[in-house]
Amino acid sequence: MPETAEGIAVHPEDPDLASLAADGRVVAYFGYGSLVNRATLRTKFLGIRRASVTGWRRFWMPRAAPMPALLSVRPHEDFETQGVVVYDRADHLPAVDEREAGYARRVVMPGHVRIENAASQDVPLFIYEASPAEPDAAEAGATILQSYLDAVLQGFLSLYGEEGVARFVAETEGFETAISADRSNPRYPRPVTVSPAEADLFDRLVRERGARIVDAG
Repeated sequence: MPETAEGIAVHPEDPDLASLAADGRVVAYFGYGSLVNRATLRTKFLGIRRASVTGWRRFWMPRAAPMPALLSVRPHEDFETQGVVVYDRADHLPAVDEREAGYARRVVMPGHVRIENAASQDVPLFIYEASPAEPDAAEAGATILQSYLDAVLQGFLSLYGEEGVARFVAETEGFETAISADRSNPRYPRPVTVSPAEADLFDRLVRERGARIVDAG
């Protein structure tokens, strides 16, 4: 079972994962946002592994105002993005497709992914991507929820340490926009509690990246 930077399992693993995979009853998909934080998980997955994919880059995707921006990925040749691989039952895939409505489900070929302690080499792997031409949050002037960002960055901190958080902020496009300071009154439906040290780290990195933290209003 994979361990986090602090030696804690990413997610309790289903003991039947290997046998289900051998029977062709498992699919996997790449998570690049809130899925990296097990405190936000509400569904029992079969297993989760630290991983990276090549050929996609993470960005803040705007939505119609007043909806806040969400994380997505879009094709970006030779770019490597860190995240997790989620193993799930194959018959859950239609529900995942419904949850990711508006995104295109793409196949990730074996040569484009590195999975730490992969459960099986034969499980089909997917990624949900936005259109390559989609503007990012900075270009559209969209707002990012601090409570959502906290959940994502805390997850990357637990899995990849401060270096992973810094890499996430540096490499994710669209940060040069407003971040709504809703930490004390979160709008994100699966909020997490961050320590003062985590809050200071996250706020410093995003400000250095060009974000403006503004009152939630």
